[in-house]
Amino acid sequence: MPAPDVAALLARLERSEPHIAESARVAVEWLAGGEALETISQLDVCEFLWYTLPVKVAGDRRTIARALGELLRLGGLERYAALCDSTVTTRILRTYAREGEEAGIAAYHQALEATGVVPPDIAELSWSSIMGPEEMGAHVACAAALELAIVAGEPVDRVELTRRWLTVPRIELGGDCWLHRVHGERLNRWVLGRGPARRELAQPFEVRLHAPVTTPEGPHLEPLRWLLGLARHGIRLTERLNLARAVAVEAVERFDWEVNTTGSVRSEAEVFALTTLKGIAVRELRVLRRTGRKLILTPAGRELLDDRDALWSAATSTLLTPAAGEHEFEISARESALMLLADGASLDPDELRDRVAEVVNGEGWRTARGDRVSPLDLAAPLGELERRLDALGLRVDCRWDAPWRLTAAGRSAALAALRSQALRPRQYAGLG
Repeated sequence: MPAPDVAALLARLERSEPHIAESARVAVEWLAGGEALETISQLDVCEFLWYTLPVKVAGDRRTIARALGELLRLGGLERYAALCDSTVTTRILRTYAREGEEAGIAAYHQALEATGVVPPDIAELSWSSIMGPEEMGAHVACAAALELAIVAGEPVDRVELTRRWLTVPRIELGGDCWLHRVHGERLNRWVLGRGPARRELAQPFEVRLHAPVTTPEGPHLEPLRWLLGLARHGIRLTERLNLARAVAVEAVERFDWEVNTTGSVRSEAEVFALTTLKGIAVRELRVLRRTGRKLILTPAGRELLDDRDALWSAATSTLLTPAAGEHEFEISARESALMLLADGASLDPDELRDRVAEVVNGEGWRTARGDRVSPLDLAAPLGELERRLDALGLRVDCRWDAPWRLTAAGRSAALAALRSQALRPRQYAGLG
């Protein structure tokens, strides 16, 4: 049932232009969902006209858009009504009709961004494409604030306005801020989402992960700092584009890394932790890049090397970054292992695999054959986690058969990685 003001406007339109009244009713039900017109925003109108109408609503879309415009004019919402008749709306609806949904959605996103009312991602929060109630409330509030600033003719720094709107305590939220609300919602979803064994393991982390994990005071991430330091002046590569033998030898001596040879180290390929470290630095952190037969520090690498907190945040998140060929199952296994190790437990490799298998089976994971996940099925994802922990200097003992135990910095890194994972935005498949 429409709100009283909408019902009254529909009645007026029925008397003045009966041939479009039904189209207007369809449009406003999609747009306002039974609420008063004063609750809608420019973002709502644009999303209806440029996405919902052409993708989800049957009928003559141009007629429906025009009918909505007439209804909005009757309600005194001239600025929103003008969107219904705009050349932008006409062009986008034509694109859907002539070029298909994919082209239409691309045109919709481009036009929506041009309005300036879409809250941008900020360092503290990347928006989800699948939003819970708290995140949707925050997004709507930020969009309304941006719209108000634009209409008022103020110079608008969208990032700064969004950050301020998300982080300032608000009376209507009982003194809380929107950012805390969104983080709390995401953490709760992360804890409760999958299986009883996983929930039991994750539950104690919900409160612990609400605040950012502080950067350790003492030495940490020493292998990464060492490699970036070498790259300040360039690191020569072999003909096969590996790190030079002298670099591999120095790495083993410095960090007591295990080698895949019975003799002396001859190449980077014999030091798995070093190969992993280089991969993290080049492909994931993008702090090193190859130029000819040298690895050099990128501008981003220079910034991170000089910023302890930024380097910590970036490096620890890689503990749960998918490697080539990895998917959600492998990350779930790594995530479970970090939760088991985060409080300083010492687990032998077999015990760790058994406990992780119990968790992932409880989440409903199965092998390609449909069987329960066995400890052997976890060799690859846990091996990847082991190499990453060793590459960043976060395990007490790097021997392959040694018990898994994290250093003090490693325990903090596990928490930081878990927090980053828990607070990541939810996206539709194919959107990241």
